[in-house]
Amino acid sequence: MDYVQAVILGVVEGLTEFLPVSSTAHLTIVERLMGFSTDDPSVTGFTAVIQMGAIVAVILYFARDIWRIVTAWFRGLVKPELRGQLDHRMGWYVIIGTIPIGIVGFLAKDFIKSELRSLWVIAIALIAWSGVMLYAERHARQTRGEKDLTVRDSLVVGLVQCFALIPGVSRSGATISAGLLAGLDRVAATRVSFFLSIPALLAAGVFELKDALGGVIGVGPTIVGTVVSFVVAYASIAWLLKFVAGHSIGRFVPYRVSLGVVLLVLLATGVVSAT
Repeated sequence: MDYVQAVILGVVEGLTEFLPVSSTAHLTIVERLMGFSTDDPSVTGFTAVIQMGAIVAVILYFARDIWRIVTAWFRGLVKPELRGQLDHRMGWYVIIGTIPIGIVGFLAKDFIKSELRSLWVIAIALIAWSGVMLYAERHARQTRGEKDLTVRDSLVVGLVQCFALIPGVSRSGATISAGLLAGLDRVAATRVSFFLSIPALLAAGVFELKDALGGVIGVGPTIVGTVVSFVVAYASIAWLLKFVAGHSIGRFVPYRVSLGVVLLVLLATGVVSAT
């Protein structure tokens, strides 16, 4: 991989990681167009590592919130009177919501990195999950804010996040939809989605680091891709939070469906191969 390719993939990751369009789908498609084998451990490792740039962007963007949550969680462990505060509860919500994807991701890691990286799977998932997103928007009550979060909410959103292990579903598309169906307003659902992304994607990046740095891609392109991903992701986070305050995530559905249909046509006609 050269540095231009690393920059392009960093831009793709940064733009799509937090939008409900599936970053894994876009990275897989672009990597395939570049001629890379997406079941190569070094390529899947590179993909996971540059996601860490996006995660650093989330951590910096929400630094004050994260600091409050972390300190309140630790203080609440020794001071029972603080355990009812939202920041302490949010710490537990993130932990509880991360457990499902941690278990499923570990048990199914080989399947996820091989069979599920098929472009057929990605195309179908892009189209199919768009229906879930529309259903969530049309049936969303949006009567509850962040302060109304419960353990049940975090567990439900965490369980639905497991669907994001299927390329094309979109982690943010899955978690925001789950939050909406739980009655949360869009901003609360999106913030919860961001908080849950941190441990999930950070763990994936650390786990794959050895393959990215030890494979054919190399240290230099991996660092460049990660830095570019960070810069672009930081801007996309700010934009998405403003966007969801007044717009439906259904606005992303036409793009998702169009991409899925185009991909199916290209696969059916043999223009591109599925693996």
